[in-house]
Amino acid sequence: MRDLFRKRRMWKFSSELKKRYDVVIVGGGAHGLATAHYLAKHGVTDVAILEKGYIGSGAAGRNTTILRSNYKTPEGARFYDASVKLYEGLATELDFNLLFSQCGHLTLAHTDRAMFVMANRAEVNRLEGIDSRLIGPDEVQELAPSMYVGSDTTYPIMGALYHPPGGIIRHDAVVWGFARSAWEAGVELHPYTEVTGLRREGDRITGVETAQGTVEAGTILNCTAGWSSLLCDMAGVQLPITTHILQACVTEPVKRFLDVVVVSSQMHVYISQSDRGEFVMGSEIEPWTTYRMQNTLNFLQDLTRHTLELFPQLERARLLRAWAGLCDLSPDYSPILGRTEVENFHVSAGWGTYGFKAAPIVGKTLAELVATGRTPDLIAPFALERFYEDRLVSELAAAAVSH
Repeated sequence: MRDLFRKRRMWKFSSELKKRYDVVIVGGGAHGLATAHYLAKHGVTDVAILEKGYIGSGAAGRNTTILRSNYKTPEGARFYDASVKLYEGLATELDFNLLFSQCGHLTLAHTDRAMFVMANRAEVNRLEGIDSRLIGPDEVQELAPSMYVGSDTTYPIMGALYHPPGGIIRHDAVVWGFARSAWEAGVELHPYTEVTGLRREGDRITGVETAQGTVEAGTILNCTAGWSSLLCDMAGVQLPITTHILQACVTEPVKRFLDVVVVSSQMHVYISQSDRGEFVMGSEIEPWTTYRMQNTLNFLQDLTRHTLELFPQLERARLLRAWAGLCDLSPDYSPILGRTEVENFHVSAGWGTYGFKAAPIVGKTLAELVATGRTPDLIAPFALERFYEDRLVSELAAAAVSH
């Protein structure tokens, strides 16, 4: 029985670091694990993933599991649409149940201006072949019959951007699936291995310093989400990023009555119901910069007040837990992805509040960059140099609320 258990366990962590790897990925979250998974498909398996906590302990384990591709810019919409399409086949690819539910996504509009913005986003999406459309309050009520859509409210619902491919997925299952796949391909997973420095010679990084010693590397990838600017500082690469906390909470399980994701940028809430019946709720990032991941009373007060305006039947539901995660925000609310001025040092950073949505396509495109030396067209608009060349990809309107 013990031998059977050993054969079926998910993965085995490597106990000792080698002196050198072809690729070192810093960050054992969804982006780092996905990159390792797709690197293996290119035949690159001499890879080490270094994570200062447990695997999936960062942003991958502190999000609200929402997936969508209804972004404002053509570049952003194409990129996230490619990610959603990968997510659709990911359970089969990883041979792992990810509990993916494409239940649809509603972005509510409460003003004439909001309706105009939603109509514009719908047109951008449709031009990119993405299923999004503007709907009125009657159809909103049909999609979410349990939600209060009356006009006698502080924020009356005038319509919504409806995005049928959007939905929710089990975030820890995504992490476990990618980790198992990478490990089975020969990638080494090193949790509780914090990077304390990077060794640089001229325009090239030669090694990674850890508490377990220094490791030489051919290529280094920074996939550390909220800590990305700190790691880039070690390499002498300056990122135009500020770090904020994003808070969320979950209720006790209740009988299922919400079958669509609901987002309101004016009310600053996003709400979904998990497969276990819990209501998962979140709000906007906090306006101050910090690395202190603690919840605040103001967040809980504002979030529950606005949630009850939409779902008054949750008045007596008890909150089970709340949490906060780090978000690295770029000036144009779009990611920074790919090469830096340091020859062998690449980044996946600046994701703000929607990095988890992009995990598969980040892994696929970064793996292609490392394996071939060519930057895929899909991520070329998100290069770091865009901030020096005035080629911003502004997703502010699509990120007015975190999800």
